[in-house]
Amino acid sequence: MNGMPPVASPEDWQAALHRLRVREKEATRALDALAAERRRLPMVRFAGGYRFEGPAGELGLADLFEGRRQLVVYHFMPPGEDFCVGCSGFADNIGRLEHLHARDTTLALVTPAPYARLAAYRARMGWQVPWYAALGPAFNEACGLGGGGFGLSVFLREGEVVYRSYFTDARGVDRLRLDFNLLDLTPFGRQESWEDSPSGWPQTEPYRWWRRHDEYGEA
Repeated sequence: MNGMPPVASPEDWQAALHRLRVREKEATRALDALAAERRRLPMVRFAGGYRFEGPAGELGLADLFEGRRQLVVYHFMPPGEDFCVGCSGFADNIGRLEHLHARDTTLALVTPAPYARLAAYRARMGWQVPWYAALGPAFNEACGLGGGGFGLSVFLREGEVVYRSYFTDARGVDRLRLDFNLLDLTPFGRQESWEDSPSGWPQTEPYRWWRRHDEYGEA
């Protein structure tokens, strides 16, 4: 069948799945080793003085922790005429936050843009994750995002002193999206042209299929 995986007997399918599972377990152990190394990274003391705006008004970086010890910040790209579709997709994949809170960890979005604009878009998208306006570009610049890109930073708080422990961007953030991870389990994958897929598989250019979740009916 053109553009379809080969059809095998149950026995041959199980054998092929077992061969793949061996490699998957190797990759899982490699990711576990990376996580262990990540937990042993040194930290850097992060300068104070950065100011943000949220629903209750102006606040400092330590306030974004909401009383917890750990903070994960997604640096949402500053909007132009509209908000980034890729960043919107990342936020769409964020579920209930109680599971993070149970481990003394807060997740927040931060963008150097007027808070009223962020709040209106958040309401449209129906997101529950907190979203703060960075007052000026200094916070993003200190996190290595002076050019207006996206990324993810991790912070640890000891009292009012904040440390930065980790940062990633590009595909490091990409792999955290649930929709991408689920699509990677399917026969056709993400269906983007960069993927190593058999000839005849449905594919489009990267990013072309991305929409905000309330826009797919317009595609």
